[in-house]
Amino acid sequence: MTTQPVTLIINGKEQNFALSTETPLLYVLRNDCGLNGAKFGCGLGECGACTVLLGDRPIRACTTRIGAVRGRHITTLEGLASGGLDDDRTPHPVQQAFCEVQAAQCGYCLNGMIMATVGLLRSNPHADEKAIRAALRRQLCRCGTHMEILAAVRLARDRMAEETADAGGPARLQTLQSPPAPFHPAPAAGTEAEASAP
Repeated sequence: MTTQPVTLIINGKEQNFALSTETPLLYVLRNDCGLNGAKFGCGLGECGACTVLLGDRPIRACTTRIGAVRGRHITTLEGLASGGLDDDRTPHPVQQAFCEVQAAQCGYCLNGMIMATVGLLRSNPHADEKAIRAALRRQLCRCGTHMEILAAVRLARDRMAEETADAGGPARLQTLQSPPAPFHPAPAAGTEAEASAP
């Protein structure tokens, strides 16, 4: 394949590559950038382990070709934390909530779950239970920790709403009146077509 110059903005930093535009974004992130948060799961865009943010929208990095995201802003798991050097950075509220609730067993799906949650809460800060489940239904967890994952998302949502309220924004006041219903994920792919949409 013929290589071409390709510029991507990854975690706020412009990076230039000489690669085929057909190269999967996941390969560039892991092999060329050393960013291993996004995992290679199925390679078909079905499981969500490779999820990253394109702008604020979650996409599947394994099925997204770099030519489709040329010049666009990509955020990986490593780009969520803020401030200081690597060892002194503050975890994103979603990362912190997942740790506190212990929403991982093997941890392989966690990248996708966290990135999908961040994307959801950026577009819908007051996401209700239905919206949360819809956002995560295409992220697969083979270990069955779905209830802990849902609890982590609700915790992150509520904490982020409190921070917004403390900063002068509207507060969110919602409590679940009954235990959540069982969570049944449904596999589907985030595709290159989605990545190239505005």
